[in-house]
Amino acid sequence: MALLADVLSRVKPSATIVMTQKARDLKASGVDVISLSVGEPDFDTPEHIKQAAIDAIHRNETRYPPVSGIVPLREAIVRKFKRENGLDYKVSQTIVGTGGKQVLYNAFLATLNPGDEVVIPRPYWVSYPEMVGLCGGTPVFADTDMAHGFKLQPEELDRVLTPKTKWIVLNSPSNPSGAAYSGAEMKALTDVLLRYPDVHILTDDIYEHLTYGDFEFVTPAQVEPQLLERTLTMNGVSKGYAMTGWRIGYAAGPEKLIKAMDFVQGQQTSGASTIAQWAAVAALDGPQDHLAKFRAAFQGRRDLVVSMLNQTNGLTCPTPEGAFYVYPSCAALIGKKTEGGKTIETDEDFVMELLQAEGVAAVHGSAFGLGPNLRISYATSNAVLEEACRRIQRFCGSLR
Repeated sequence: MALLADVLSRVKPSATIVMTQKARDLKASGVDVISLSVGEPDFDTPEHIKQAAIDAIHRNETRYPPVSGIVPLREAIVRKFKRENGLDYKVSQTIVGTGGKQVLYNAFLATLNPGDEVVIPRPYWVSYPEMVGLCGGTPVFADTDMAHGFKLQPEELDRVLTPKTKWIVLNSPSNPSGAAYSGAEMKALTDVLLRYPDVHILTDDIYEHLTYGDFEFVTPAQVEPQLLERTLTMNGVSKGYAMTGWRIGYAAGPEKLIKAMDFVQGQQTSGASTIAQWAAVAALDGPQDHLAKFRAAFQGRRDLVVSMLNQTNGLTCPTPEGAFYVYPSCAALIGKKTEGGKTIETDEDFVMELLQAEGVAAVHGSAFGLGPNLRISYATSNAVLEEACRRIQRFCGSLR
């Protein structure tokens, strides 16, 4: 009898984690590496949030929490959804998890049966299809393209929905492309979903606060209130509040689903850290001044990277509306040779040769379901980004 479960053979490791570790290993060996592979803000957690955690420790808020989250945080989540998204939820319709990833995984685990399909637009965050597979469902991919800004079109959504579809996953702004749906673009999708009453919507809004210029964020149930009772709206504090290591994600949705997710979580991890939850209360209810500073810094970095990459031989880089990633195409460089004679046959070849030749770590687009592209994170300083882009330009210029 084999020790390991068969399901593991159907799951791939996270390409972002693999590439980040390769960069760490090279750096540890003495190579000058610039890692643009990790999706993590480089800013510090705001002081009032850190102080709230310290205060919670001093109040001895260190006992087991309720599985679904402490009531003050769930109340803050209700206020956040009303204040920022115009969505009305009861506390009983909310849940807190150890990061957004656990919230998503628990939703799939609580709802998917063998044969159930989950529609995932590509490019997608690497974990979506793997979580669906681990939970017994079948990922079905909907295509996007650069011409439409990597945004799902209503005709394509209509094409992929079937009687087996249980969920559609929407992620705006997107990891990996940074694409975000305007109100009109989102309404075009929700109009299609109104015609499929058995399809549920899982919206990953983790990058909500990181949009640029005049772009206005919207979420599906906000655009189409008739979908509220079959939408799970997931968010968290990791990106907009620079709290990746605090591991707090949350969601609101139909009470029946929330209870099922609570049941799963009760046998899995129980509640998230009480100290981190009190910090999240301060994040949601406290001053939001830092968001404008984060956005201004990220927008400047985005504009720098887009400009330099579009001046690079063989790369084409759209300007994303949000998050902190760009998703340039390297299609014009496929088939070229490196100075060492290696042929670039895929986008994975491209990022591996870039790492070896210039010490710049990016993630190949095929890992996100759509290539030949690469994902570059600009969550680092302008000086580092300028140097990284110069190295990319040098590498691309050396290909023949």
